[in-house]
Amino acid sequence: MIKFLDLHKVNARFETQFQQVFNQFLDSGHYILGKNVTAFEQNFAGYCGTSYCIGTSNGLDALILIFKAFIQQGKLNLGDEVLVPANTYIASILSVIHAGLKPVFVEPNAATFNIDTNEIQKHISEKTKAVLAVHLYGQLANMEAINSLAKTHNLLVIEDAAQAHGASNAKGKKAGNLSHAAAFSFYPSKNLGALGDAGAVTTNDKELFEIIMKLRNYGSKIKYEFEISGFNNRLDELQAAILNVKLPYLDSDNKHRQEIAKRYINEISNPKISLPFYNNDTSHVFHVFVVKVENKEDFIDYLKTKGVETLIHYPIPPHKQKALQECLSLKLPITESIHKTVVSLPISPVMTNEEVDKVIETVNTY
Repeated sequence: MIKFLDLHKVNARFETQFQQVFNQFLDSGHYILGKNVTAFEQNFAGYCGTSYCIGTSNGLDALILIFKAFIQQGKLNLGDEVLVPANTYIASILSVIHAGLKPVFVEPNAATFNIDTNEIQKHISEKTKAVLAVHLYGQLANMEAINSLAKTHNLLVIEDAAQAHGASNAKGKKAGNLSHAAAFSFYPSKNLGALGDAGAVTTNDKELFEIIMKLRNYGSKIKYEFEISGFNNRLDELQAAILNVKLPYLDSDNKHRQEIAKRYINEISNPKISLPFYNNDTSHVFHVFVVKVENKEDFIDYLKTKGVETLIHYPIPPHKQKALQECLSLKLPITESIHKTVVSLPISPVMTNEEVDKVIETVNTY
């Protein structure tokens, strides 16, 4: 069976280094906000090209902290509207709600799956104060157009870069450095994955950075002194050590993903399969490789019988989830069509050419 993602194989490459950093961590006696977190924050800020990085407990908390910090700054107020892509993982929406803001769903571009900038324009009102751009599946949203709209209408722009570590635009600027602030997840399956939950915020805004540093640690900068009402959303010291080991390999891992994606696009020729948009640049790092097929359950079953594992990202759109009762009446036909037809094929930095051959052959014989 070709696994959708063999996490053991992905991480086995680093086992010796993991053992070394674990022993150093254990021997240090410093297990919360120590030198590993500081080092990762510096390393990841440098990688993304931003002035600041704040390690957080996970990607959802990273997003919530950004919105809470903007409220603390007075740049957002409770009840303000945030434009969000309708086609995304529910965490994007939950972050807006948990911060006391109102999400406004915007349909995606049918080709890229990302938020449609033409639709953004239609939803801007006097209540709109921010846009949350999600780089879905690893592909950058159209940040040039989004930032242009935001500048015209005086809106904040936040990136949900949870799936796009290392993606960069034509000018070489990376995800995380294309907005006022960005949130990353280092969930184990991500392109840069920890061995548990972890996340980060990147920004060039010094004041925002200082607020989030306090917010993630109970509202404290100096121990036992609490300047604002905060949370416990700190990046774990051990996970930071793991991420420091893996970060230098991110670009080469992404390149391998892109090479697999190019093979899929060039060699999958089954007319029943709609392939994703990709223009062969660095703006897509293929966290997942998503195709569309009308009878997806039949397709998934066929691949399984041939020894190829798949996943669905995602089976139910956020506005159809019971958790978002107030959204159930929304009609979002493009989003709903995408969720009815998408299937994710195996892709990872440890897939062999033989495994890629097998996936291509199997998809073409469906």
